[in-house]
Amino acid sequence: MEKHLINTGAKDFLWAAGIENTFVPQTRPGHRALDEYELMCHYKHWREDLGLAKELGLQAMRWGVPWYKVEPEPNKFDWSWTDEVIPFMVEELKILPIIDLIHYGCPFWLKKEYANKDYPQYAAHYAAEFANRYKSLIKWYTPLNEPIINSLMCGMRGLWPPYLKGDTGYIRLMLQLAKGIVRTVKAIKAIDPESIMVHVEATGMTRTVREDLASIAREEEHRGYLCYDLISGRLTHDHLLFSWLIRNGVAPDALDDLQKNNISLDVIGMNFYPQWSTKQLYIDKRGKLAFRETEPEGDGFADLIRQYYNRYQVPVMITETSAVGSDEIREKWLESSVLMIKNLRGEGVPVIGYTWFPLFTMIDWRYRFSQEPLENFYLELGLYRLNREGNGMRWIETPLVDKIKSYTKNSRMMIGELQKETVQI
Repeated sequence: MEKHLINTGAKDFLWAAGIENTFVPQTRPGHRALDEYELMCHYKHWREDLGLAKELGLQAMRWGVPWYKVEPEPNKFDWSWTDEVIPFMVEELKILPIIDLIHYGCPFWLKKEYANKDYPQYAAHYAAEFANRYKSLIKWYTPLNEPIINSLMCGMRGLWPPYLKGDTGYIRLMLQLAKGIVRTVKAIKAIDPESIMVHVEATGMTRTVREDLASIAREEEHRGYLCYDLISGRLTHDHLLFSWLIRNGVAPDALDDLQKNNISLDVIGMNFYPQWSTKQLYIDKRGKLAFRETEPEGDGFADLIRQYYNRYQVPVMITETSAVGSDEIREKWLESSVLMIKNLRGEGVPVIGYTWFPLFTMIDWRYRFSQEPLENFYLELGLYRLNREGNGMRWIETPLVDKIKSYTKNSRMMIGELQKETVQI
């Protein structure tokens, strides 16, 4: 694969936001469809919603395609909506889209969803059709958002289709997702060798205050690397998780196939939320191993970025971050996390972008499992809040808007320069 360069100077730093685009359209008794675009009326108000990014001075936007809508039947595509939205972003707003091809969810016709043996080829075919249509407009892609969360929700906890459970379900899903990512990347690169893949994962840390639990914390750390290691050919027989995978039904030949057909990583996309992304291992009152959230200030974020960069040696983009709580708490996280990135870039760690996610109000995923009204599930992580009064403007600015604007206008001062202004991928 031909190498090319990513600019990493302050003038090329990608200040970004994202629109929450979880799509889990399948229902079952007690479960409602979860389509964030539908629930937040983005299908109707997309021009106004995307226009917020321009007002903020952002360079990029993480934005997802609803696969289940654009391919309603196998190999029958409806691009009517994306044909409006994508040129608007690129040509009118001058925003770089980072396209989430799969941000959870499969089409209705794909029986067993991710567990379908043909899922990898269907995902790659959809990606190739998209790339062929939009290759003049789109260069940056996320083949699949957060393999870990997909595997947890669909494969371990049985909350989303195909409703598998346990370690066996988790691993089965993870292998399928990894195969799909590899095939997707190869399909897009065959169409556009200059395309850039941002592999987005839910990253986090596991702490323990007990020395006898340190080995378990280390194993948890490596589970965070699992998809990256699978797709990049690092999961060999001496990998820390090899025996866990084999004992849970993975054929050694399947791992060998992934290792032989590995892809290069272009950019690692790290998602991190200070209140949710750091866990502490402990022994509960029943003597059982348990986890609890810890370090809500996110102090270990810089160390986590270093760990991922040292392991994979490719550029890093912060593809999701925000904080829960008052505007003061959220503004403090914005300030501290951006300062961490400035310091890392000063050390030579190529962090090439920062994404506040989401841009505006989203719907808490618990909506899917409840019958309560939608308004009970508004989750305010964004830079803008929904005007719930229904009069006047759709969005209300939070104090973080002015802060972000000051950052995008003064990028060199806020995130500094790298020692090297280009890196090869």
